[in-house]
Amino acid sequence: MDVLNLYKETGALLEGHFLLRSGRHSPKFLQSTTLLQHPLYAEAVGQAMGELFDTLELDFVIGPAMGGVVLAFVTAKALGVRALFAEKDGQGGMRVREGLTIHPGERFLAVEDVVTTGGSVQQAIRAAEAKGARCVAVGAIVDRSAGRAEFSAPYRSLVQLDFPTYAPETCPLCQRGEPLQEV
Repeated sequence: MDVLNLYKETGALLEGHFLLRSGRHSPKFLQSTTLLQHPLYAEAVGQAMGELFDTLELDFVIGPAMGGVVLAFVTAKALGVRALFAEKDGQGGMRVREGLTIHPGERFLAVEDVVTTGGSVQQAIRAAEAKGARCVAVGAIVDRSAGRAEFSAPYRSLVQLDFPTYAPETCPLCQRGEPLQEV
C-alpha cells in the first residue's frame, strides 16, 4: 500500500508552516483525519496495520483521542479484537473513558496516526497500563520521528518519513516571516 499517495489523493498532505503538537515547527503536515474520513481508505489502512501485528495475541487496540480513535477501530476490526481509546484527563495525561472495559492482564496494541515524538500514544499506553493491561506492540501509519521515537514494546509503522522539524527559536520559516498554522 502506498500510504503517502493516499495522503496526497485525499488532500491530507499539507505544505506551509505548521505548529505540531510536539511544539516543533514543520513545512509539511499530514492531516490524517482528512484521509481517515473516507471509510474505504480507513479500512485499507486498518487492514495494513492489522497485517503488521497479526501474529500477536491481543485483546484490544487502543489509540489516543482524537487522532487514534478511527485508526484503533479499523485496526481492531482487522484483528478481530476490541477497539478502545484514551482521552485527555484534564491533568496533562490521559484516561480510558468509563464504560470501556480493560481487565488486568489483557494484552494490547497501541496505535497512532503519525508519530513525531510518541508523546500522545505513550499517554494512551500509560492509561491502559494503569488498568492492569500490558502493551505488547505500538504501531503508526506514519513514523516521522526518523526512528527516534522509543517505546517499551516493539514499534512498527506503515511508512517512515523524514519531514524536517524545527525548534521554534531556530525555525527558518519563522525567520522568513511565514505565518504559523496550528494543527
